[in-house]
Amino acid sequence: MRLLLVEDDARIARFVAKGLREQAYAVDVAANGDDALYEAAINSYDLVILDVMIPGRNGFEVCRELRRAGQRMPILMLTARDAVEDRISGLDHGADDYLTKPFEFRELLARLRALLRRSGELRPARISIADLVLDTGAQSVSRAGRDIPVTTKEYALLEFLARNAGRVVGRAEIAEHVWDESFDPFSNLIEVYVNRLRRKIDAEGSKPLLHTRRGAGYFFGLAGEAAAGETQGADGTTHHRGKGNTTTRKSHA
Repeated sequence: MRLLLVEDDARIARFVAKGLREQAYAVDVAANGDDALYEAAINSYDLVILDVMIPGRNGFEVCRELRRAGQRMPILMLTARDAVEDRISGLDHGADDYLTKPFEFRELLARLRALLRRSGELRPARISIADLVLDTGAQSVSRAGRDIPVTTKEYALLEFLARNAGRVVGRAEIAEHVWDESFDPFSNLIEVYVNRLRRKIDAEGSKPLLHTRRGAGYFFGLAGEAAAGETQGADGTTHHRGKGNTTTRKSHA
């Protein structure tokens, strides 16, 4: 999932962004209100972490402008002030939750999970697709009881695909939710990570779960559930299904 962190204290921003990325979130950072509104206008975010005391338009004003623009993502406001009036003001401006500085990073993560659950973006803590199981709390993956080691970014991509199992997701959608603003849309990075995952989760004779729909994107699920078209096996071979025949060729992605 992709988050926007709005924080003008560079030290706090680095600490929070690093911790969130280690938890498989993609994070963009803005240091003032104008930059925050610009980022939210050009990118798709699953959640915004918004400090109140930022340069330019403050957090209350940014929150109000986001809601006026029709942005419905959850907003968690941060503040060094613990006055009841400030909390009420933040909620009245459209915030979904409020966290007072200084805070424990574990509490920040818990509040993020709660907001994402409430918004419908997060499904149950365990995701099961056929014999593949993702534990979102531990960020662990197993298939048929076999533990599968994955990197943080591999896990983020796999979780996004698993949460969208049963439908084709395109590169642009994956980039919006799994990578941050530094992602180069002309790179083959998504294909590289897809192929790494395919070698891990579809290995050892398992039924393929990760399928490529050329020109459209990727389908996650058993082959029998996929729409007619082409799929790609664990060895990178693309299989084209048609009436009475099957052709194969090697992919160079």
